[in-house]
Amino acid sequence: MAQSSSAPVSAFLRHHFRHFNAAALIDAADGYTRHIDAGGKMMVTLAGAMSSAELGLSLADMIRAGKVHAITCTGANLEEDVFNLVAHDHYVRVPNYRDLTPQDEEALLARHLNRVTDTCIPEEEAIRRIEKAILAEWQAADQSGARYFPHEFMYRILLSGALEEYYQIDPKNSWLLAAAQANLPIYVPGWEDATLGNIFASHVIDGSVKNVHTVRTGIEYMMHLAEWYTETTRSTTIGFFQIGGGIAGDFPICVVPMLHQDLQRTEVPLWGYFCQISDSTTSYGSYSGAVPNEKITWGKLGVETPKFIIESDASIVAPLIFALVLGQ
Repeated sequence: MAQSSSAPVSAFLRHHFRHFNAAALIDAADGYTRHIDAGGKMMVTLAGAMSSAELGLSLADMIRAGKVHAITCTGANLEEDVFNLVAHDHYVRVPNYRDLTPQDEEALLARHLNRVTDTCIPEEEAIRRIEKAILAEWQAADQSGARYFPHEFMYRILLSGALEEYYQIDPKNSWLLAAAQANLPIYVPGWEDATLGNIFASHVIDGSVKNVHTVRTGIEYMMHLAEWYTETTRSTTIGFFQIGGGIAGDFPICVVPMLHQDLQRTEVPLWGYFCQISDSTTSYGSYSGAVPNEKITWGKLGVETPKFIIESDASIVAPLIFALVLGQ
């Protein structure tokens, strides 16, 4: 496929990425484009520390271009995009992180720097700043009897403009802000294990938030996903673009067998496209390491579903695929 000089990244990739994982990357991107061009929708799932890896630089563009229609992510990815938005200048990069001693790690803790591989999140400027803003939303909802999902609370603080004075990156590079502006459906299973989930629990324990049900639950997320999937697939199919593995991938992909087997909605189509980027070694018994065909036995994918797996680092691969899909 020829690429014009106005798409230099795509031209480079198509010239050099011809075999093995490189070829799989091209095939997956082309499959993504075919799915969208045929009118399909796409679910993107984010595991790992993609927000702290600043995937928003490319993912936000994908959202604005209408190439992403729903996101499932860990609580960490939900909050860390906003941490980066308001505290980027206070982050500390540790390029020699592999050489750190336990004493070096303790020294980072003493500076209130929470390390994610080579990147340290500053507690005061990031975590506590967001805590103050979101606690006000939690308490207002608590007092009025309203209930919202974790991402909806994040949407509220972003769209209110309450954080704008603290922005330290160009807001166009925040994927969550782009999602909020598009009112994208987001699903955050296991939110309670994230920093803000821990903080919410602490406020319920100390009584500053009275009702634990102020934040809606993972079961309610699954119920919402079931209805969104059912309604959306009345007119199209939904693809599944999985970055990493774990709960961010396993939670949403299970909605199809649940709809078929437990709700008897057998007219609902299977996922219409599947791609996983993972550096997990292909293995038996591992969700992240399972090959896509295993999902056929679980009623998630079909024999004819386009399936791709790229065994590589998602922080490298995902922006390249997005560049191809965007024609950059």
